[in-house]
Amino acid sequence: MSMSNEPSSWIAGATAVLLKDLRLELRNKSVLGTLLIFVLSTLFVVSFAAASTDLAPGTKAGLLWIVVLFTAALGLGRAFLSEQERGTAIFLQLHTQSQMVYLGKLCYGFLTLLCANAVSSLVFLVLLNVEVALPGLFVLTICLGTLGLAGAATLLSAIISRTARGGPLLPVLLFPILIPLLLSAVEATHLSFTGQSFATDGWSAAVGSLVTMVSFSGVVIAASILLFDYVWET
Repeated sequence: MSMSNEPSSWIAGATAVLLKDLRLELRNKSVLGTLLIFVLSTLFVVSFAAASTDLAPGTKAGLLWIVVLFTAALGLGRAFLSEQERGTAIFLQLHTQSQMVYLGKLCYGFLTLLCANAVSSLVFLVLLNVEVALPGLFVLTICLGTLGLAGAATLLSAIISRTARGGPLLPVLLFPILIPLLLSAVEATHLSFTGQSFATDGWSAAVGSLVTMVSFSGVVIAASILLFDYVWET
């Protein structure tokens, strides 16, 4: 089927995919409910283990992003496996362009993961009694990190959906790709907790990490759009 390549057509197609997934999620509450249960369980275990320990801000930042990473692997791993199981993958291939599918799935993954990360961050800060010196930097770091995670996980989940028993492969494939993003996210989160780095203001010290996160997200999403046609159609 011939389809327009105009931006409006892309937006309409991606929005249709996003709304389809959101309607299914609101009806079944499978992904977000599972994520919240996982997040709360993990955070309570972490808080119990660290109850008698005065953790350094850097350690707390690392623990938070470990939870975020595994939340992404759990929540986005079935983004395309569910399409294969329901038999809707062929319908999407016939009626939408591959880039529209990727952008729709990316937006859905970003929104889902952002909701889970917002809850996990709030619970984490309360349970571990973390004071955030720079709330704006903390929120921006969570948003940029979530975008990078969603961009990489969406493409990888499409790849593993083509394999038998591919679901458990996502964390294995995801972690090496995300090392630059995670290092920058942990550093920026640490600075948001402390408010400064030696004699440097926290925002100024975090510029390098924020630029790395933005660059990572841009490169991953751009590469995914270019590669997704081959992944989705083969």
